[in-house]
Amino acid sequence: MIINLNGTNISKIQYWVHFFTLHVIMQIPGGVLAQRYGTKTVFGISNGVAAVLSFAVPASAKFNYKALVLVRIIQGLISGAAWSSMHTMTANWIPPHERSRFVSAYLGSSVGTAVTYIMCGYLIASFGWESVFYVSGGLGLLWAICWILLVYDTPAKHPTISIRERTYIENCLGKTIQTRSKPLSIPWKLLLSSKVLWINLVTQAGGIWGLFTLAAQAPSYFNFVLGLNIKQTGLWSGLPHFVRWVFAFGYSMISDRLVKSQKMSMTNVRKLATCFCNILQGFFILGLCYSGCNSLVAIIMLFSATAVNGAVSSGPLAAVVDIAPNYAGVVLGIIGTVGSTSGFISPLIVGYFTLHQQTLSQWCKVFHLSGAICIGTGLIYIFFGTSDIQKFNTYDDSISNEKELKLIVKKPNNSHNLDT
Repeated sequence: MIINLNGTNISKIQYWVHFFTLHVIMQIPGGVLAQRYGTKTVFGISNGVAAVLSFAVPASAKFNYKALVLVRIIQGLISGAAWSSMHTMTANWIPPHERSRFVSAYLGSSVGTAVTYIMCGYLIASFGWESVFYVSGGLGLLWAICWILLVYDTPAKHPTISIRERTYIENCLGKTIQTRSKPLSIPWKLLLSSKVLWINLVTQAGGIWGLFTLAAQAPSYFNFVLGLNIKQTGLWSGLPHFVRWVFAFGYSMISDRLVKSQKMSMTNVRKLATCFCNILQGFFILGLCYSGCNSLVAIIMLFSATAVNGAVSSGPLAAVVDIAPNYAGVVLGIIGTVGSTSGFISPLIVGYFTLHQQTLSQWCKVFHLSGAICIGTGLIYIFFGTSDIQKFNTYDDSISNEKELKLIVKKPNNSHNLDT
């Protein structure tokens, strides 16, 4: 798909690759910075600056293509710190039996994607492509102002929280969160050698691959293969992401209820969610191959594949906080570093298969690869994943003996006291 900015033809693949060029390298720093300075600061600045830079896209495109590339790269770099920083706040605020619902709020980005796709089609048709960046930048800046004014990093820092609510939250979190006058040392060796972390990483990377393929490339598929116009393409590419958030929130309520009632262990709740967000997503992506040129069936498959991915908020994404609440932001940063590579590798592979070959058979190669990745990585988590708190969560740099370190962790995450 070609985007025309001020007479300069830029492939959609190039536009995504530019954004993700440096986006990847800020994932781990984002988690580290959030642990040191708080999610309020890191997440707020990251999104606020990215929104402001949106205003510069039209001017940079009119000035020079290289200027546009520079703006996109900086945007990607700054916003790279946002995602991983959120888990630090989640670990400090959210009890285990409410975690799935809260993490589903992360998928508010899907609502943004849905609204943006739909909005862009109409804005471009009515006011020109520049209006997209001015409107989205303005909305992003308004959000950043509200965030800075209303959000606090911990219950203890919130000026208007009731004593009852603060006590409830702190009691539910128990001793899984360590509070110190200075930031905890980060046990890099233990983190990077953790089998549990790598299993989670592979699982999330697989699900993200499928999602990015659908989010970034579905408009091209609808436009070139199914022959939909720009308004129809925007509508049918955007709505599935809204459905994804609705599904995520509804599914998260079921997951939290299962955890609170102790009908299922935390680990099994996360594995069940992975069956949806990876394995079922993979099968629906494969279903696109067999929809032929039937646009109705293709749209149903796209809706279904995107929607069930929302269960990630109750699955491996939430499990990051389960296994290491003290280092959740850092762990998510490590996972995000690998997962974000899908943002530029997936479009490149799509380009390899479909550039100047916009046929159903070529697109089936894309969908077969993405479906296989989703299903395979989901099975890995089903067989080997866990939500038990890991020993590095209670790491203390004053303890050098590994036997002493192991003695600190006596109970798995499944034994959280959920009594209120």
